[in-house]
Amino acid sequence: MKTKQFKAESKRLLELMINSIYSNKEIFLRELISNASDAIDKLYYRSLSEGLTGVRREDFFIRLDIDKEARTLTITDNGCGMTMEELESNLGTIARSGSLAFKKEMESKEDIDIIGQFGVGFYSAFMVSECVTVISRAYGSDEAWRWESKGVEGYTIEPAEKDSHGTQIILKIKQNADEEDYDQYLDTYRIRSIVKKYSDYIRYPILMDIEKTVPKKDVEGEYETVTETETINSMVPLWKRNKNELSEEDYFNFYKDKFYDYEKPARVIHSSGEGAATYHALLFIPGRTPFNYYTREYEKGLQLYANGVLIMERCPDLLPDHFSFVKGLVDSQDLSLNISREMLQQDRQLKLIAQRIEKKIKNELSSMLENDRENYEKFFKNFGLQLKYGLYSDFGMHKDVLKDLILFYSSTEKKLVTLSEYAGRMKEDQKFIYYACGESVEKIDKLPQTEVVRDKGYEILYCTDDIDEFALRMLHEYGGKEFKSVSSGDLGFETSEESDNKVKEEENKSLFENMAKALEGKVKAVRLSKRLKTHPVCISTEGALSLEMEKILNAMPTENKVKAERILEINESHPIFPVLVRLNDENPEKLKDYAQLLYTQALLIEGLPIDDPVDFTNKICSLMAEVN
Repeated sequence: MKTKQFKAESKRLLELMINSIYSNKEIFLRELISNASDAIDKLYYRSLSEGLTGVRREDFFIRLDIDKEARTLTITDNGCGMTMEELESNLGTIARSGSLAFKKEMESKEDIDIIGQFGVGFYSAFMVSECVTVISRAYGSDEAWRWESKGVEGYTIEPAEKDSHGTQIILKIKQNADEEDYDQYLDTYRIRSIVKKYSDYIRYPILMDIEKTVPKKDVEGEYETVTETETINSMVPLWKRNKNELSEEDYFNFYKDKFYDYEKPARVIHSSGEGAATYHALLFIPGRTPFNYYTREYEKGLQLYANGVLIMERCPDLLPDHFSFVKGLVDSQDLSLNISREMLQQDRQLKLIAQRIEKKIKNELSSMLENDRENYEKFFKNFGLQLKYGLYSDFGMHKDVLKDLILFYSSTEKKLVTLSEYAGRMKEDQKFIYYACGESVEKIDKLPQTEVVRDKGYEILYCTDDIDEFALRMLHEYGGKEFKSVSSGDLGFETSEESDNKVKEEENKSLFENMAKALEGKVKAVRLSKRLKTHPVCISTEGALSLEMEKILNAMPTENKVKAERILEINESHPIFPVLVRLNDENPEKLKDYAQLLYTQALLIEGLPIDDPVDFTNKICSLMAEVN
């Protein structure tokens, strides 16, 4: 028996890996199964290149055995096995990878699909084991060897007996600790669930004895427990199968089982890429909004596989925030099994895959919008808000990706329309794309500010979500036409009363100055309106901040409040206007009350809070008493 010590740096690396690299201990089984798969791959490729006899792909297997009394979990494969020198070389030096060396050796021959490349995965076994024993016999050799270690202190190698080629890894599972349940790794169903989670698509059968309760033969009403050997992995990933072989039901069943959604997805995206980034992707656009989607608790991300082995349950770097509703997975042979979170963030292949996935999702949504409008509008009802957030976020970086996917309700079409459809209907003399903000379509319909725009025959986009105006402001223009709120000071066209307004503005200058003084601190100015037809008053704004933006920003939990530059506009065609003119000459104090009432009325129309509800109601009652 040879007793050897790990090198000092290897000792330290082993300690760091066990305590730091792997955050959840169940990963150990994924690593060992992947190593077993690699060993089989090596022998299979040798059989193809060297013409080995008696080696058939259908004979390969990986087997798991549990002995609860001995507290052992054994992983066995019938792959290439290892000589004594290979045991020392591959297991005696941490971070030396036989798989990586083999891949480099074979690169010039053909594309070899090897999972493990760093060589540290084997040592994850020590997270759950007090002792690890490896018995291995190389293919074509009559000798077998036993490698054994209890951790960082070192290892022993000695001759052993083994009937056939391959490797057997025996884990002596630790006793339970204060907060660690190691017994779970001796439970058949727990081990099975770990295999299904991480290694379900390993290409070789993973065998395990499963106890079952079955009716006794020839004895009615009685049952017995029998042990049957089952293949517990699926082996062939759905996403690597040809699309022509798969039905809608196949996709739905997979989606339901993997992502726990019992409603059919709105769209399935099954794609692959080659070249700088080689991958397979299976993506689903959900048919409904997850209950926690618009909350902080929701976590975006796709499952990330390396050659069919799950390496990350949720990889957020694969999805931009504006497409965070997408569920699914990516499987790439360009990513290593042992890649860490920090390495993923710097991984060039991952970034290329993410770019292609974003483009694929965008194209699928565009196709859905064009060819299946009804279902696209259902999708937009569920996730349109997220697309709008995407327009506004990151200083508008994604607006070119998203602008043609956005829908708004149209004042003329009475339905949702795209910006492209709006632009295609614009009148020749129309300078701007007009929009109006409010809580609902019904309330926007009644806004006084929309009257003159409607009279001109211009279409108005209705903004009913808080983010809408922020998104349009970030977008700034579409097709060379700027967006313009119907409440903005300059609407970009002249009315027939424009010249008359200027005269009347000058004639009633003192009236507007006195009303503005009565509303000092509340409005910047009082003016004759160019936009009102039937309503007495409305509020417009000047500057970058609109009333809707003011409302939304001030609803946020912050002490810093903002205020738009408000203009109170008076309709000179309304019966109230001559009353104001008369009061300005005869009763300036009463004019102040009227100014306050009209301003408060305009606030109520806009859905804004009023400053003093009690004062408002008292003034109303005072007016009612005068009438009597």
